Amino acid sequence: MIPERCTFCKGTLQEGKTEFIARVGDEIIVIRDVPAFICDRCGEAYYSAEISRKIDAVMKDAHSGRLCCRPLAAGEVELTG
Repeated sequence: MIPERCTFCKGTLQEGKTEFIARVGDEIIVIRDVPAFICDRCGEAYYSAEISRKIDAVMKDAHSGRLCCRPLAAGEVELTG
């Protein structure tokens, strides 16, 4: 069930698309154009049960090594004291 307002900042949720980003081992998985309800204040994304199941299926394939991904150019930096 999608809340009427953001549970973090109480902003209004609007239908839109976002990216789902997760780390799997040493890799970062990016799922683009994910339908979501997005807070107009803080950007927090809320997914329907159907979309959550689809994300879970993709992540299961990623964890099992069955997912063939295209590499993305990315940089990684560390902040030091």
